[in-house]
Amino acid sequence: MEPLRIGLIGYGGAGRGIHARLARETGQEVVAVVTRHRGDQVRADWPDARVLPDVEALLAEAGLDLVVVASPTGEHAAHVRAALEADVPVLADKPLATTRVQAAGLVRLAQERGRRLTVFQNRRWDPEQLTLRGLLDAGTLGRVHRFERRWERYRPEPQRRWKEEDPVSGGLLLDLGTHLVDSAVQLFGPVRRVHAELRALTTPAPDDVFLALEHAPDDDGHHVVSHLWAGGLVGAPGPRTRVLGERGAYLVTSFEGEPTPFAVLDDAQEAGRRPGEPVHEGWLVRGAERTPVPRAAGGHGDLYRALQAWLRADGPRPVDPADAVATARVLDAARVAAETGVAQLLG
Repeated sequence: MEPLRIGLIGYGGAGRGIHARLARETGQEVVAVVTRHRGDQVRADWPDARVLPDVEALLAEAGLDLVVVASPTGEHAAHVRAALEADVPVLADKPLATTRVQAAGLVRLAQERGRRLTVFQNRRWDPEQLTLRGLLDAGTLGRVHRFERRWERYRPEPQRRWKEEDPVSGGLLLDLGTHLVDSAVQLFGPVRRVHAELRALTTPAPDDVFLALEHAPDDDGHHVVSHLWAGGLVGAPGPRTRVLGERGAYLVTSFEGEPTPFAVLDDAQEAGRRPGEPVHEGWLVRGAERTPVPRAAGGHGDLYRALQAWLRADGPRPVDPADAVATARVLDAARVAAETGVAQLLG
């Protein structure tokens, strides 16, 4: 399949560290990049790519198959809108926008103009998410009543970037909270009630986030409750994922090399793994009984392969942008719940 010719807006942590890396991994071609200060990096990584001063210059380029919006979150809405109006397919880094109203406006624009828009919810392709999805589909845990996921780290000296400094478009609610909510909804369905605790402990933007989500009930009236954490001042990060069901629990003790005292369980398992034995991705736990769960195949590069199939072979859209609107609605409600101390009901 012919590689995608990609125009990239932004070449920082997301643009270079994630999108350009995945583009190269999956055989795509970055042909133009908007960046003010990282032109040398672009030329080193993609010698044939054009370094451009602004979005207008990028959208004037001929032959782009996809524009990837990897600019700071507060600029997403304007950059996505400009690309849609220029009739170029768009992949927007998450979150699509800072509020539900903004996100819904972009989705509506794409629908009205018949434009292609999707969102980079790459954590749907995390091995832990894929492994858990397999356990749920197989009924291994039975009926689930609680889902917990933590994205915690110990960073007492925060990085001084827009993500930490901008109280409107920065902070862990919009950054990691977007992934956490999307993961919960993908697994357990729409949210009907939101409780939240948000604090800014070391930065102007929220760096201590807790969300309690009540998912819509099934036909029998049963519902799952999701507890989601994101924190930057957590000296003892908790287990990454814990899912409680009537037949047992699924436990992921560590995540992407983040230090945690629970990693000792994974370290011991890996040290004793026999040749040919599959790598594990968490544990199936029933009281004192603990069994390693084989890791499901997949990774973030699959999102870019899906993009290529979507644009080259009319495959399915990788992520429905309406899902980003639903996530934004939950995050909006979380802000209100934290400010008022009153849980918010979603219709």
